[in-house]
Amino acid sequence: MSLIHRDDSALLVIDTQEGFYGDERLDVDREALAHCVELVAWLTGVASSLGVPVVVTEEDPESNGPTSPRVLERLPAGAPVLPKPVFAAGDNPSILAALAATGRGTIVLAGLETDVCIAHSALSLTQRGYAVAAVTDALFSLPGAHEHGLARLRAEGIQLLSAKELYYDWVRTVAGARALLAAHPELDAPPGFSL
Repeated sequence: MSLIHRDDSALLVIDTQEGFYGDERLDVDREALAHCVELVAWLTGVASSLGVPVVVTEEDPESNGPTSPRVLERLPAGAPVLPKPVFAAGDNPSILAALAATGRGTIVLAGLETDVCIAHSALSLTQRGYAVAAVTDALFSLPGAHEHGLARLRAEGIQLLSAKELYYDWVRTVAGARALLAAHPELDAPPGFSL
């Protein structure tokens, strides 16, 4: 594993839809889910500010609703928001084409769900020659499933890192971190997260 270079990275935001866990009978840690979505939104803002391309997917938006407005408001202009009818992003031609159009070789994953769409996407993109990393604290699944998903990703050799680690990989220097926050004060760390 190596440091993640922002000039070779694209951020793939997977299914960060507020209606994804709409069924109140599900055992969902709503606070943890909200924290995950907040980190995904923050990473989207960081990527946008650093010129890292962002591609967004939505699973069954008719049922699950649109991507969280917190994420959408931080997207770079022209970032594609694409339907994902197949769990693996790499098996959806429009998503694969959008990623290829970025010209980047490393795909960074954040969103829902760790054990299905994130895992399937990581594996399908790796099979297509991409380096893949997953941001562990910007991923979410129901209790137990998150841990199983992380174990599968680890076993398959997917690089796992935190949002903080990715941030520092991308900015790389003290001066770079200070310059980014000075130019974009809205990127101050989300609650419960220190830089």
